[in-house]
Amino acid sequence: EVQLVESGGGLVQAGGSLRVSCAASGFTFDDYAIGWFRQAPGKGREGVSWVSSSSGRTWYTDSVKGRFTISSDNAKNTVYLQMNSLKSEDTAVYYCAAVEDRPVLLWDPKGIDYWGKGTLVTVSS
Repeated sequence: EVQLVESGGGLVQAGGSLRVSCAASGFTFDDYAIGWFRQAPGKGREGVSWVSSSSGRTWYTDSVKGRFTISSDNAKNTVYLQMNSLKSEDTAVYYCAAVEDRPVLLWDPKGIDYWGKGTLVTVSS
């Protein structure tokens, strides 16, 4: 019953922008921090960003700070990742993920409660 469904991936030119979405269902949205990992071919999953809708807290990995913005629409149970100034290094499958909210969050794949199936983002040079 629990689902995280990503959308919005595609092909974009370097320097361009793209917004990916994660629609959540089957669990209490406000009890979880929801965000994104990404995985390039041959590499492990890297934490990108998360948001706690209940507290308003956000986190970004250093490589995307100033370029990506995460937001949450509680009425739609949807989290968005606005990606600007995209680089070729951002090319990856982007996975939505959810973890039960807590004061200290470790955005690590081993601690994730729910996963989406991913959406591919390709940045061309």
